[in-house]
This record gives sequence, C-alpha cells and structure tokens, in this order.
Amino acid sequence: MRFQEEFCDPGLVQGLAAALYRESADLIEPLRLMEVCGTHTMAIARFGLKSLLPPQIRLVSGPGCPVCVTPVGYLDHALALAADPINLLTTFGDLLRVPGSVSSLMEQRACGADVRVVWSALDAVALAAQYPDRRVIFLGVGFETTAPTVAAAILQAEQQGLDNFFVLTSHKTMPQAMALLSADPELRIDCYLCPAHVSTVIGGRAYQPLAEQYGIPCVVTGFEAADVLQGILLVVRQQQAGEARVELQYRRAASWNGNQRARQLLEQVFEPRDAEWRGMGVIAGSGLQLRERFARFDAAHQLPVSLPVSREPEGCCCGQVLTGRIEPQDCPLFGTICQPETPVGACMVSGEGSCAAAWRYGIQ
Repeated sequence: MRFQEEFCDPGLVQGLAAALYRESADLIEPLRLMEVCGTHTMAIARFGLKSLLPPQIRLVSGPGCPVCVTPVGYLDHALALAADPINLLTTFGDLLRVPGSVSSLMEQRACGADVRVVWSALDAVALAAQYPDRRVIFLGVGFETTAPTVAAAILQAEQQGLDNFFVLTSHKTMPQAMALLSADPELRIDCYLCPAHVSTVIGGRAYQPLAEQYGIPCVVTGFEAADVLQGILLVVRQQQAGEARVELQYRRAASWNGNQRARQLLEQVFEPRDAEWRGMGVIAGSGLQLRERFARFDAAHQLPVSLPVSREPEGCCCGQVLTGRIEPQDCPLFGTICQPETPVGACMVSGEGSCAAAWRYGIQ
C-alpha cells in the first residue's frame, strides 16, 4: 500500500531527523517525551530511532504495555483458578510466562493445568460451547483496544445462553494513567506520543484534558519510523510555539472521536472502576468492570478462590521502568538473572515490554 511505502522511505526518515536537529537547536532545556504504547516502544527500538534524535530530545517509555502493568495479584488469581481441574483457562500468549508470586501460567500448564492460548475472546466462547461440562475462563487483560472485543464475546455468550463462560477482567483505560504521570513533578513529562491502537477506539479527543490541564502537547502517531519521527517533530513545534493541544499524525487510522461502535460496546458491557497498575498503585476510574447485567460472566465474583498475599519479584524494577523513572539497563537484574528465557519481571516477558525491546534490539 502507498502509505507503507511512504512511511518506510529512508529519504523521508533522514529528512525528518534533519528537521528535528534544526528545529530543536535552540531548546534551552532538554525535552522529555514519553510514548505510552508498547508497539511504539518496540518500533522505536527496532528502528533505532533514539540514535537519530538530537541530544536536546529524550524519549522515554511509559506504561504502554498492558501485560506489563497487570499487577501480580491478578496473576495469582488466574493461577488459583487454574488449579481447579474443572476450569479451562484461555489467554493471549504474552501472559503465559509472566511470573506471579510463586509460579506462572506456563509452569502450571506444565504441571497439568488446562491453560490454552487463544487469538481472541471469541475463541474462548467457542470452547465454552464445545465443552459444556467445563468452566471456560478468559483472562481479560488489555487497554481500550482489546476491551471491545471482550465485550463482544460476552454479548455472544449471552446470545448463545452459555452458563460456563467467564471473564477475569483486568482491563484498563489509558487517559487516567497519563493524567497521574502528568501530575508527577519528578517525572517532568513535557510531551506525549499518544498510543495509536488505543486512539483508534477512544479518539484524539480523549487526550484534550491532558493538554488543557497540564499544558502538555500530545500527538497520536503511527508505528513506522517516519510516523514516530513526524510525531516527535509535531510536539517539538508545539513546544517551541508555546502551545499544548492534541494533533493526529495517524489520520489514516485514528480520528478525533474514535470508533463509535467500539465505544458503544464498552459502554454497554463495562463501567469504570478503580484499578491497580503495576508500579503505579491504584488509579481512580482507570479500570473496567462488568455491569450488573453481565455479572454472571464475572469470574472474580462467580468463582471464588483462596488467594495468597501477592508479592513482587525481589529486586525487580519493572514499576520504575514503566513510569519512565529508569531505563531497563538501570535495573540490576537486567541481562543477568532477568533474560527472556528466565524472566523475573513482566517487562522482559511481553512482546511490548521495554526490557524485552532493549534486550532484543540493544541499548541506544
């Protein structure tokens, strides 16, 4: 497609990098930009974009990986459910190797627990129909991008009259977390590269309060090298002009108002709740729980289990990495006992994690 050719053009990338050097030359203070999308984090590392930036611009990663921000307590809950042989757990692949307090889903599967990787929540609905004598539990982890698909699966299960399909929800919404980061004076976030996938659902309008309340320029940008560099150039221009607003670089997929049908599904099935984020604590109104009408699908309420006291892996700095306080290589475990084959923290496990990106593509 034409846009792929354009945004992968080396000449365009070089031109944007040169423009960034020119237009940031008179910055008095270094500009601190945060990307809050795990796919952006991987793209930035894969394309080596930090090495193309002028010294006045520092790009840091935020809590853009849904698996990484999922608290240990959620993993412990999933492991407790997996221990019951009548339960069939379904999950996206990234969650398998994330350590809980004492184990992981992969380790429990090796010990006999029925834990299956699926491509979508609808696959879990199909398994519930196939195995009426089992309780099929989908591990609902993700931001506004995946939550509508889970909502659609719940409506499908309702339509089919399934009484053995459940969801253990840990869905989170991004604007509230970005607001918490914006209010932290120690982080000093000057600009945001807003998450592109999330923005296709919630739209650019969702970030307007951030720009207005905190005076932080925001740009929704795509995933190719030229996308990211153009997004950085747009926020630099806002900063230089003394402006703070939301711009859409990723117009080929994201709009101002987002995907109305997906937003309707979210509103129909879920309602806001307080939610715990790894490394950030409980953020008011940043989670999604099932509405009362759909309570019968809520695994947390319908399938009570005894839960251990959760504990973070000793020495793990995932929380500091997720909030941009340190780089992955600043964690004493990075590259030593914490590697992709022997992960200690979630940021090394997930395909969108900052530590995994640094390990795979090298430190920039």
